[in-house]
Amino acid sequence: MKKILIIEDDSAIAEIESDFLEINGFSVLIAKDGLEGLNQIKSGTFDLILLDLMLPGIDGHEICKQVRGIIDIPIIMVTAKTEDVDKIRGLGLGADDYITKPFSPTELVARVKANLAQYERLTGSQPTKHQVLHVGDIKIDIEKHRIIVNNQEIEFKNKEFELLLFFATNPDIVFSKETLYERIWGMDNFGDTKTVAVHINRLREKIEKDPSNPIYIQTVWGVGYRFMV
Repeated sequence: MKKILIIEDDSAIAEIESDFLEINGFSVLIAKDGLEGLNQIKSGTFDLILLDLMLPGIDGHEICKQVRGIIDIPIIMVTAKTEDVDKIRGLGLGADDYITKPFSPTELVARVKANLAQYERLTGSQPTKHQVLHVGDIKIDIEKHRIIVNNQEIEFKNKEFELLLFFATNPDIVFSKETLYERIWGMDNFGDTKTVAVHINRLREKIEKDPSNPIYIQTVWGVGYRFMV
């Protein structure tokens, strides 16, 4: 049984989230603020975190930053804000996905299941033989989950790693934002394709010598993105 940690100060929302997740077979623990959430993370084992952005004391952004220094599991940020800057900041700090209030319980459960499935696919389907991909100045060590760019190891978040690996194993093919979201995030009905654009920009910052004039990840205007080798 997968264990979910909900960090949410609104007890009514937390209970609704908990009820629907438990109905769908998840074990759930609720933390009412950031400090309690961090203590639970340090003392327990969880498979996914639902993290509210606006929390008393320590906000969701700071918690996300600290969590990424402790464990590597999917984080879905829950926010009432609609400004793109809040979503971008959350993704930049290591959140894998976000969901904006108000949301339907069905959407919440779908997001949780999809993020868990994608995480398991990335971390659980290790090759039987140590496999390393070489693309230009980029080396992707699949088994060790490491990426070397110009002989320097660069840290990649889960979705960044999976997106780059997907591109590297499917070169010279144009993918739309919608297709990339479905392939990497595992959903085709609930996603916000701005998430894809944010991750593309972050990949370019990490692998391109000149992110404003990319060599590897090229934009095909009006269609999507293509990875050139």
